Parts: sequence; C-alpha cells; structure tokens
Amino acid sequence: MSRVLVAMSGGVDSSVAAALLVDAGYEVAGMTLRQWRGSVDGGCCGVDDVEEARRAADRLGIPHYTVDAAEVFEATVVEPFVDAYRSGRTPNPCATCNREVRWGWLAVRACAMGFDAIATGHHARLAPGPDGRPALHRGRDRAKDQSYVLALVPPGAWSRTLLPVGELTKHQVRAEAARRGLRNADRPDSMEICFVGPGGLRSFLSARLPLRPGPVVDREGRRLGTHAGAPLYTPGQRRGLGVAAGERRYVLTVDVEANRLVVGGARDLDTTRVEVDGVVWHDDPPDPGREVLVQTRAHGDVIAACIEPGSAAGPAGGAPDRTGSLVLRLAAARPRPAPGQVIALYDGDRLVAGGLAR
Repeated sequence: MSRVLVAMSGGVDSSVAAALLVDAGYEVAGMTLRQWRGSVDGGCCGVDDVEEARRAADRLGIPHYTVDAAEVFEATVVEPFVDAYRSGRTPNPCATCNREVRWGWLAVRACAMGFDAIATGHHARLAPGPDGRPALHRGRDRAKDQSYVLALVPPGAWSRTLLPVGELTKHQVRAEAARRGLRNADRPDSMEICFVGPGGLRSFLSARLPLRPGPVVDREGRRLGTHAGAPLYTPGQRRGLGVAAGERRYVLTVDVEANRLVVGGARDLDTTRVEVDGVVWHDDPPDPGREVLVQTRAHGDVIAACIEPGSAAGPAGGAPDRTGSLVLRLAAARPRPAPGQVIALYDGDRLVAGGLAR
C-alpha cells in the first residue's frame, strides 16, 4: 500500500491518523464527507468539522477533498434509522454508517480514485487472525475502544484498511496533535448522534414519524399511564414514560402495532438468553458450545457467554463474511438488549462476530 485516503472528520483522532501515515512514508490525502444538510449537534457532519479537517490537512501538507455524501447517508443510515424506530427496534447509526458509508461507499470511491487503502481515526487495531488474514482487535485504550461500532463491517474490508491510532491511548493522541500544532488537539469527542439536531432524538423522530398517544400497561395489562407514541421509546428506558411516580418502572416491550408500552421492574429485564440475527462472521463459525465474550453496548462491559449448539447458522461456504443467526447463553443474567441493538462477540481482544439483537 502506498496511497492512502484518510476519512477526516475534523476530530483529533483522524487528524493524527493522517499525520502518522505521512510519517510512515505513505502518499496521503484527506477526505471529509458532508453527510447531513440539516442542523447538527454531534461534531462530525457540520461546516465547522469540514473546516477543522481542512486546517489539519493544510498543517500536514496533504491534499484535502470535501465530498457531498448526503444522499447516500440519507438512504443507507438515516432512513433505516427512522424505519427501525417505526418498527420498535433500537438502531446504532454509527455501526450502520461504518458499514454502509465508510467501508462501503467511501471505500469504493477511494479505489476508483486510485488509492490502495482507506484509513480512519477509530480506536481499534488490525492484526493477523488465526488464518493469517487481518482481523479486528480492540484498541489499546480500552476506555476509548471502538471495535464494537465496527462489528458489522465485512472483514474482507480489513485488507485495504489502516487504523493508525489503535495502538495509542487518547492521551497520547492529543499529545501528538499538540506537538504538531494541530488546532483540534483539545477538541471534545463527538458523543451524540450527529444528525438528530439540537432538539434531540425525540424531536427528530417526532418530525418524521406519525405518532399518537397510547397506553402504558404493566405485565398484567393494567393501564398505568399514557405515552407520547410507541416508536419514541426503547426497551430498558425509564424516563418519560407518563407513569405516576413510585416504584421505578422500565420499558419491557415496545408494541408499535398496538401503540402500547409494557413496563415492569428492573429485574423483569434480566435474561440469560440472547438471540442474534444478521451475524457477520469475522472468524470461522464456532464449534458447538464455543465460549465467547459478549458486548451489547458501545462502552458496556463484556460478559462470558456460550453459543448454543446448532444455533450458529449461515450460508454454506468458507468465507467469514457470511451472515447468519445464533443464540447466546449468558454466564449470568443481564438486562436483555433491545431489538436492533448491536451485539459484538470477542475471543479475548479479537472480534469474532457482530450482529443485531432479535
């Protein structure tokens, strides 16, 4: 690999990634995607972000391109995001964006422009897997690890990918940016969904979905209150349920067809069985009873689990990019993940598979 296109968001991580590649002797260019034309509140899609990326590229002496990716972003990320809430599911738009936009649309564009690889500022590492091909591993800084949001990217993409900051801690990244005089050295990390805008998720969804008030009921069907529209809620949610104060209640089920929420206590959320669909294998399908580590949130703790024998189904063939389904038996009870939530499976620090909770 000699020519590398860096996806530069305007943040410190992608800027330092570009700098490290320049130091390593690659022919580097930066590209910033204008993904959202509306108001933003997340720190990766706005005019200021494009300008920060351009300044960093100028400081590093590399070419910088700005490309309008709003149509592909709307079609592959925003519309499926809204559709997921419409059907009572809880999507992870960052995981979808990584699969569809960065390692989909952008990777194809980079190849057409003559680049040998793409690079990003994700805190994750690539190292040889059991078969010798590049495999995704957790970033060195466990507090900032982003391998979870890369779990849905087909592993065939890793042979044309570089992740330069994966071996660094966040503190080291910021120190490196400051040493190089990059203006974004102390820029805060992006924490929110970039396209929902300053009004927040409820405001964003309310403008795009037909909503009407409906009943909040307990597990026995007794009405406890009124909600603002079932698609606005997600399993595990406690606030904004329209239920009188008293015992803490959590959403157990979002029934969008009946426009009804079923609520209960925290223990009612617990489960030891998790069903996963759309599984992307980053390794060979597991032997019956294989033990893995499971992560159900971007910065959540992992828990040991066993893949139930006979549940890891997928199309025939030897390539790990195939998709299928599986059932996990957790070592201890945990709040069940919401339908649509990303589930990542690990063998130590190496990603084994990623999929979506059923």
